[in-house]
Amino acid sequence: MIRRFGRTPENGQRYRMRPGAYALLPRNGKLLITCQFAPQPDLQLPGGGIDPGESPIPALHREVYEETGWKIAKPRKMGVFRRFAFMPEYGLWAEKICHIYIARPLRRIGPPAEDGHEALWIDPQEAAMRLGNAGDRHFAAQLAARL
Repeated sequence: MIRRFGRTPENGQRYRMRPGAYALLPRNGKLLITCQFAPQPDLQLPGGGIDPGESPIPALHREVYEETGWKIAKPRKMGVFRRFAFMPEYGLWAEKICHIYIARPLRRIGPPAEDGHEALWIDPQEAAMRLGNAGDRHFAAQLAARL
């Protein structure tokens, strides 16, 4: 059974399954996260949806680069959770299956390739309090406890 974080699914609401890969990216005592500015500012673990036919690891590399401008190495799976959410950018209700990895940020290639994102370095304990969803906060707290 996959642990659920966040709101309980609404009765009668149809949810589309949306698997995704997300990364905890620690370096020099900080954590690389992304701020997505629209529809409102939201701090997130870098990552996103796994496209049809795509595997989780290539999706993780692609999404981290798009949202932060960084290349990563050696991703290792840390866990998985699910959450039910409305995704305004797609106009859909989703059951998000969030695969969480820890990886090493290698180097910044450039600014985030995806509009409306900014890469930020913050303290892992701060991330455990400020990330926009409870699942991300849970895994950031686990990482902070290990550092």
